[in-house]
Amino acid sequence: MAKQTIFSRIAQLTKANINSLIDAAEDPQKMLDQMVRDYTNNIAEAEQAVAQTIGNLRMLEEDHAEDTREASEWGSKALAASSKADEFRAAGDTPNADKFDNLARVALGRQMQAENEASAIEPQIQSQTEIVEKLKVGLTQMKEKLGEISRKRDELNARQKSAAAQSQVHDALKSFDVMDPTSEISRFEDKVRREEAKVRGQQELAASSLDAQFNDLESLGRQAELDARLAALKNGK
Repeated sequence: MAKQTIFSRIAQLTKANINSLIDAAEDPQKMLDQMVRDYTNNIAEAEQAVAQTIGNLRMLEEDHAEDTREASEWGSKALAASSKADEFRAAGDTPNADKFDNLARVALGRQMQAENEASAIEPQIQSQTEIVEKLKVGLTQMKEKLGEISRKRDELNARQKSAAAQSQVHDALKSFDVMDPTSEISRFEDKVRREEAKVRGQQELAASSLDAQFNDLESLGRQAELDARLAALKNGK
């Protein structure tokens, strides 16, 4: 995984505006769940990249320390050989003096080579150190963003559950609202009133039938009286 790619992904993820994404999402819950998964995966990859970069940095530091140590050792050897050459030269032993001066030159050459190698590593150490620091900062930002997303998801979950609970309570209360014409109590009351009305109708119907019977009785009595008077009238003749 290229470091530049990691930097780009970190920058893109840490700049995400959670509220804007939620507003634009058709299903904020699914969107937040996916973001949590994406951030978790990217954080794991970033942690591996940071670990690898730190490992590379430590290797460079070890190589630099080794080159510095070798340069110091070759410098000590060059000094020792030069001192020995001076002793032989002071004693008039020119061949041995030249021999140790040559050894001093060889040691100085090795010292210069080690110093050059150490110097060549230093820019790499500086670059890797900067990369490690950037990755660490980006990793911290991603973890903070993941915490923000997780909190937002939990908040929306809690609000959704609260809204559902309130809706259930509202529906339950509505079913017991005697003033609501759609409530069970209201429908039962309407049924009772219809039954009462039916009973009253039956009573009125029964009363009407009884009145009619008495009226018929009165008519019969009048007719009998008329018949008796007519008979009396005829007998009187």
